[in-house]
Amino acid sequence: MDTTITDEAREPVPEGMVAIDQIPFGRFHFKVTAMTFGANFSDGYALGIIGSALPLITAQWNVNGFWQGMLASSALIGLFFGSLILGRVSDRIGRQRVYVLNFVLIAAASLAQFWAPNVETIFILRLLIGFGLGADYAVGPTLLSEFAPRKSRGLMLSSLTVLWTVGYVIANVIGAYVNIGPDTWRWLLASGFIPALFVLIVRIGSPESPGWLISKGRGEEAKAIAAKYLNTGNVYIPAAHIAEKSNYGELFSPELRKSTWFGILFYSAQVLPYFAIYTFVYTILEAMKVHDANVQNLLINIFLLAGGVAGLWAIAKFPRKAFTFWTFIIMTVSLVLLGILANASPWLMLIPFIVYSFVMSGASNITQVYPPELFPTHLRGSGVGLLNATSRIASAIGTFLLPISLEKWGVSVSMYWLAGVLALGALVTWVWAPSTEGKKLV
Repeated sequence: MDTTITDEAREPVPEGMVAIDQIPFGRFHFKVTAMTFGANFSDGYALGIIGSALPLITAQWNVNGFWQGMLASSALIGLFFGSLILGRVSDRIGRQRVYVLNFVLIAAASLAQFWAPNVETIFILRLLIGFGLGADYAVGPTLLSEFAPRKSRGLMLSSLTVLWTVGYVIANVIGAYVNIGPDTWRWLLASGFIPALFVLIVRIGSPESPGWLISKGRGEEAKAIAAKYLNTGNVYIPAAHIAEKSNYGELFSPELRKSTWFGILFYSAQVLPYFAIYTFVYTILEAMKVHDANVQNLLINIFLLAGGVAGLWAIAKFPRKAFTFWTFIIMTVSLVLLGILANASPWLMLIPFIVYSFVMSGASNITQVYPPELFPTHLRGSGVGLLNATSRIASAIGTFLLPISLEKWGVSVSMYWLAGVLALGALVTWVWAPSTEGKKLV
């Protein structure tokens, strides 16, 4: 018999006590957010640096189009498996162990890229990096959401994507302006070891999620963590139970399937064009006859950063559904205009490209906010992992197909089909998106 008590159905908190998500924002909330920042920065850096290293690897080893696509999508493929498998593991054994150990793998594989003898080795190492990062995509927002005060949750979660953008932009700038000889690409790829090692060090000793402990009936341990890290001894522990059979099938039960399918489709539609376009931004600019590509790419990256910061304000101000729908619409129109202006003046073409970059960066913040809010505690790691996994395989497909599309049909057609993906995201959001702001998660 299913004895699940959903997060929304928990009994009211007794007077004089406080639920985990009612504890005011404090120093530990800032610390756990900063610890989770590191994974997003490392992910943005890892995925950004391959775009800069790939042309250098191609020139040195004469890499064909197939292997260019495979290297570009390798970390995304790893992210698929890491999110899917380790998100589920975190629901079974806890968030904390996965939260720490995955960065041992990321740091080691990042450094090993320096000595890679061939493209096949780089591909395998980047699969491993993606696998480790995939764990963090499932576990990081899940753990953070289970510590976060309800009123601050949107800001705390959405700020993660800003750090992804910071890592991505820094990787782009370093890749564009660092040149230390024919093996520059080795230094670029191995440089991901530095942020990964930093994340590993600061995460050692981090506590388990009280929400996960509560969902496993380990209330006294949750109380002890709240007393030690959140400075409260009167935390309320509900009489939580979990389903006897907690598995992926439950994500598609009548109660959850609409949320699950919405999450899969909206997340995939948003990130597929993002990864595809920015992995091959230099290829796109070259196809548009842009001669000062570094300058234009720097401008685009500035607007990526600005958009990410603006998105923090927008998520705090607007309802989740409205924010997601209208950003999809603006991005769709921007890519259609980019396709129309593909053969126009490079500086005219830059206008819709900048609008797309600004809005996409801000809109991406919602991908850290919505997923944890869609699922109950005992399935949150699995659900967030599934959404990240499917979105990354969609991103890998888009990243693999875009260079082929550019070569066969040109920039205009490529922008049109990417705009179609965004339009699908808008439709799914309009039909299925729930309102989750203010939802209890523990």
